[in-house]
Amino acid sequence: MNRILGVDLGSVRIGLALSDELGWMAHPWQTLSRSPQSATEIAHLVLEKKVATIVVGLPRNMNGTYGPASEQCSSFALELQKKTEAKVLLWDERLTTAAAARSLHEAGRSSKQQRSIIDQVAAQQILQDWMDSQKNNL
Repeated sequence: MNRILGVDLGSVRIGLALSDELGWMAHPWQTLSRSPQSATEIAHLVLEKKVATIVVGLPRNMNGTYGPASEQCSSFALELQKKTEAKVLLWDERLTTAAAARSLHEAGRSSKQQRSIIDQVAAQQILQDWMDSQKNNL
């Protein structure tokens, strides 16, 4: 089975998470610096890791509305779709960064220690949430 990639798009960094080959578990993978070449860089990683589906976190306000960050994520997802044959989906990412920070804190990591991996863990949460929702649809 092909893998699934989770993407947490930030203004400075992009967190990536990768599924296992069975599509059951999401794992933090890497953090990229955001640049104009980010979509191309991710497209190369998609080919390398044989990713069939990309799940991009879509930030929403707590009342369900969309803001400027949502527009950026939607545009990035469209750009990514043009550069890869993988299916690109948007997934509600409300509170994923907060959940990632909480789980890292519970694991004993200070705020300073969290900085290097929090984006990956947020991407992991986005990806795991999406994969879990797909299991419920089977």
